[in-house]
Amino acid sequence: MRSYPDRPIVGVGAVIFEGDRVLLVKRAHEPLKGEWSLPGGAVDVGETLEQAAAREVQEETGLEVEVGPIVEVLDRIHRDDSGGVEYHFVIVDYLCHVTWGALVPGSDAERAEWVKVADLQSHQVAEVTANVIRKALSLEP
Repeated sequence: MRSYPDRPIVGVGAVIFEGDRVLLVKRAHEPLKGEWSLPGGAVDVGETLEQAAAREVQEETGLEVEVGPIVEVLDRIHRDDSGGVEYHFVIVDYLCHVTWGALVPGSDAERAEWVKVADLQSHQVAEVTANVIRKALSLEP
C-alpha cells in the first residue's frame, strides 16, 4: 500500500533533456495528482533501479531510454493534516537519454510535455524537482 506505508517506498525518476527542454509529466494519480514532475514511480520487486526507471519512462511517456548516471537521491515525505506520514518515497533520480519512441502520455500521466528548463516555474514544478533538473544539466556533456 502506498498511502500510510509501514516503511519508505523506493522510487525512481528520470531527467530527460531534448536541447533546452526537459520532459515533464502531469500526474494522473496520487500522490502529486495534477502536479508536474519527472517521469518515474515505484520500483517493483525483482527489478533493478535502472530497469524501473526505463519501465516507468516507457509506461508514462511511450519513450524508450538509456539510463545514465544517478543525479540525486532524496526523500519525498507527504504528511496529512494531523501530521501522519501519508506518503514516504526514497527516490533515485537518473539522467536518461531517449533511444526510441514517440511522446505519448500513458495511464499514470494526464499529460507529457517537453518544457523549456527556463519555464519550469510556469508549470509550478516543485523546487526540489527543479533543483534535480538543474543538477542534471551540469552532468550533460
